[in-house]
Amino acid sequence: MPYKLITVEIADEVATLTLNRPDKLNCLNAPILHEMSAALIDLNKNEDVKVLILTGAGRSFCSGADLSEQPYGTDKNQPGISRAEHITPFVSFGWVVRQIEEFTKPVIAAVNGIAAGGGLALALSADIRIASENATFSAIFVKRGLVPDCGVSYYLPRLVGISKALELMWSGDKIDAKEAERIGMVNKVVPADQLIKSAQELAQGLAKGPSLAIEMIKRMAYTSLKSDSVITQMAVEDFMQQVCRESEDVREGVMGFLEKRAPKFKGR
Repeated sequence: MPYKLITVEIADEVATLTLNRPDKLNCLNAPILHEMSAALIDLNKNEDVKVLILTGAGRSFCSGADLSEQPYGTDKNQPGISRAEHITPFVSFGWVVRQIEEFTKPVIAAVNGIAAGGGLALALSADIRIASENATFSAIFVKRGLVPDCGVSYYLPRLVGISKALELMWSGDKIDAKEAERIGMVNKVVPADQLIKSAQELAQGLAKGPSLAIEMIKRMAYTSLKSDSVITQMAVEDFMQQVCRESEDVREGVMGFLEKRAPKFKGR
């Protein structure tokens, strides 16, 4: 599918999805959300893709909703809305966050600049966040008289704790990359010119690993947030461990150890 507002590149089993409205600070309107949704669905199905990087073109990661356009992704009657999107909370915005949430492979947000409002939600919905020194973050909703949406009120307390999350959501204040790293919102801060390289190095390391196990580790980790006990979680672990035991990757991992060589995993 040809894209106009995003770019998708695949190399060495790593897909990079770039929001490409730099003149609009990569803000989100209905067309870009539809393109993102289609791309995320295709990339999740693509067995040649082991890891996804999300980033933005220019000086912004994503500045949130394009409030200059109506409808801008929330109108259930806008053209092109599918039945599934129609019954999804917050329509196109919610649909894209859902695609990221359900992406079975590791998702890395390479936050190159502004991540505000819905853009903050995109960054938070990724599994790992690497930020440029130029990145800034803001749950800006309250400054527009709005409450956080797109999952921000779900992700933020889980990353930074309830008190800090409330402070950020109540104030809508902008924080820089170092503060975001300090409070646990991002994993790492790197120089601007090293951002994509750092994200790609992490992604390629994951892509070369036993992708079956890596994908199940992701599923296990998120399941644990909803588990009511360690016994319940151990049952999940036992099931997924059994799937791994029957895989070619486990046999290759054992042979690599016995033959004193680096294993060559195939993800099956």
